[in-house]
Amino acid sequence: MSSSSIRWKAKRQFSSTTTMNLLLVMATLSLSLVPNVCVEAEKGQQKLLRFGEDGKFKILQVADMHYANGKTTPCLNVSQAAGCSDLNTTAFLHRIIEAEKPNLIVFTGDNIYAHDTIDTARSLDEAFAPAISSGIPWAAVLGNHDQDGSLSREGVMKHIVGLNNTLSKLNPPEADVIDGYGNYNLEVHGAEGSAFENKSVLNLYFLDSGDYSTYHSIYGYGWIKLSQQLWFENTSKSLRRAYMSSPPAQNATAPGLAYFHIPLQEYAMVPNMRGVKLESRGISSPSVNSGFFTTMLESGDVKAVFTGHDHLNDFCGELMGIDLCYAGGFGYHAYGKAGWSRRARVVVASLDKGGEGGWGGVKSIETWKRLDDQLLSGIDDQVLWSKTS
Repeated sequence: MSSSSIRWKAKRQFSSTTTMNLLLVMATLSLSLVPNVCVEAEKGQQKLLRFGEDGKFKILQVADMHYANGKTTPCLNVSQAAGCSDLNTTAFLHRIIEAEKPNLIVFTGDNIYAHDTIDTARSLDEAFAPAISSGIPWAAVLGNHDQDGSLSREGVMKHIVGLNNTLSKLNPPEADVIDGYGNYNLEVHGAEGSAFENKSVLNLYFLDSGDYSTYHSIYGYGWIKLSQQLWFENTSKSLRRAYMSSPPAQNATAPGLAYFHIPLQEYAMVPNMRGVKLESRGISSPSVNSGFFTTMLESGDVKAVFTGHDHLNDFCGELMGIDLCYAGGFGYHAYGKAGWSRRARVVVASLDKGGEGGWGGVKSIETWKRLDDQLLSGIDDQVLWSKTS
């Protein structure tokens, strides 16, 4: 996506009547989208993600929907509160899926605000309904508000895993003991017909960053535990070995992206950023630094991390070769700021052109954000990583 094509400027606000009518109509839409990507079912196994014929793979990140009970759930911190509800969140999700046509949708926690839900399972169904109806594969991790209702944290993740079109997993089967629920990885294979069609050229890691500390002497939010880091290290090592072995052998690792909910302490150390940091409390990370940033540095394949949690932060910034990114708050029942549009993050990985017109490994990874304004404005486009950087 070129800079010029995403730097639109909305010149006026929605009128409240027109906006609400549009949102309520869109909330009832069921999209039928066929993105330019290959998603194969191999002998009854989980679907295989693959780069498309255009050599691209697009991921839509949705953070902090805070969905509750639909039409009866009010919006928070909006300019026009009358008639605003969870249906605005649903409409935004329909709208951005239709506009971007992603190859994968990733929900990075606080998908529902379970404390306010009447029926937690139903709220989960409704929150993810636009993704399910689109037919596009999707994946989710948990935040710190998903389990405050009638389902336990494990129960919430089990429910998500049972929904249609999801690639979410409860936990990796190869890990006998692991903390949390929703630790797993997904592989994105090279373009069909290329030398990389049987290799994962983009590795996606999903982790449960927890909810709150369970230790009386430690306050604040949960953190990524040692057992999860050991699983990540082993998985990353195996994927790196597979990519660098024949056929065809590579002299560098395939890039990886990590998704979880609560930002690491290192987010506060980013020297330069694209986007904003508007949270009055800055970065709401755990009080414990469990060393996961260092673990990723040592593995060497993760090029960017994507979180939510802090709704008014939406920046990306590089620290020691890893970009640390927020998506910004998506949901209308989540706290926000009046006049500051709800938003989502888009990431696109592009393949290198191989010999004789074929596709090679990943050449670059870029990102931008979409705002829920009149024009679905795209802002803050930037290259996160390139093969030559």
